[in-house]
Amino acid sequence: MKLSVVGSGYVGLVAGTCFADLGNEVICVDNDESKIESLTSGEVPFYEPGLKDILDMNVREGRLRFTTDLKNGVENSEVIFIAVGTPPGANHEADLTSVLAVAKLIGEYANGDKVVVDKSTVPVGTAKKVEKIARENVKGDFQIDVVSNPEFLREGSAVKDFSSPDRIVVGVDSDRAKDVMERIYRSHVRAGNPLMITDVESAELIKYASNAFLATKITFMNELARLCEIVGADVKKVGIGMGTDKRIGPRFLQAGIGYGGSCFPKDVKALIQIGLEHNSPFKILPAVDQINDEQRLLMVDKLKTVYPNLKGKKIALWGLAFKPRTDDIREAPSIDIIKELLNDGAEIAAFDPVAMENVKPLYPDIEYGSNPYEIVERCDALLLLTEWNEFRHPDFEKVIKMMDKPVLIDGRNIYERQEMENYGFQYYAFGR
Repeated sequence: MKLSVVGSGYVGLVAGTCFADLGNEVICVDNDESKIESLTSGEVPFYEPGLKDILDMNVREGRLRFTTDLKNGVENSEVIFIAVGTPPGANHEADLTSVLAVAKLIGEYANGDKVVVDKSTVPVGTAKKVEKIARENVKGDFQIDVVSNPEFLREGSAVKDFSSPDRIVVGVDSDRAKDVMERIYRSHVRAGNPLMITDVESAELIKYASNAFLATKITFMNELARLCEIVGADVKKVGIGMGTDKRIGPRFLQAGIGYGGSCFPKDVKALIQIGLEHNSPFKILPAVDQINDEQRLLMVDKLKTVYPNLKGKKIALWGLAFKPRTDDIREAPSIDIIKELLNDGAEIAAFDPVAMENVKPLYPDIEYGSNPYEIVERCDALLLLTEWNEFRHPDFEKVIKMMDKPVLIDGRNIYERQEMENYGFQYYAFGR
């Protein structure tokens, strides 16, 4: 099939590249000329394992190309995916300015029947707005159908998630659109991946509801961790005990410094706003949002139990990205923790395998290391913020000899207390 994907950010580029890898002819469109030039030359603007290899291969084989010319993309495609950004507005609502602007241009440039697919995370009712604007601007007797097809790509495993999704959600309100989307995802269905066809409004809500519920699971465990510390329980054991219940499941029951990234924080806040706009306010989600904001600063509170005055203390940070296998620092706990430490007069040395270049513009004056060991030299405490694999089994005998004070605060609960104490660390975790 001939597809175009408007927006070459994380979602658009991954989806466009993976659709091309299935044999489709794909045009990725973006209004950022420098980004398109970089992509055309084979440079991927963010870190995502496996993506560049697939992109390079499909460009070579002529199935994938990049352009700033939206008119060209619309005219040469049967299906146009909208994957532009929906940043938070003043009240944390999703800003649909770019989505609706693209919808207008799709209508203007349409040269035949088109299926327009909302791939961006958008609130309920957006598909109807996109359809109205596109149809109002069509210059011929053409049919415009709008579909909601939310993405569920996890940063760090997006290529795998596209190829082997838990489910594919497609919201339609016409048989033509349903037939087109079934053709697009035919190979997924043959591979045993479930395709769920719903009404448009349900599809729009599924993405927000899924992210908000996962964020709630994380936050529930973080709040429970505080009680565990008081009563002497181990939140990891509690989580295992809960997770073996098939009704609950083991995933997203790990306590720590909270969630971050481009999805959970934004989508929780947006869903809160959607509820307010429809006079159906949530009571649970505002608490989830508040607790998550507080959780990341508990790391600094734990540090202050050791050093009430942080002025002049050297604090080493392992990990800056909001999670492993990505360079994304959007809403990363590390950013708030760095800010708090600097405000308290601490000196910071940090290392992350891929995310340091994204943090340097925000904090150019802190020390950045070339490896995990370099930054712990003569530090007063080591804080684990991101559970990269290379931090799971380091040479702790080497680490503790390099540190001035053997203080280790495990923000992701990946170490065992007895082992760390055997090395000689003064070990702190969350809920243990």
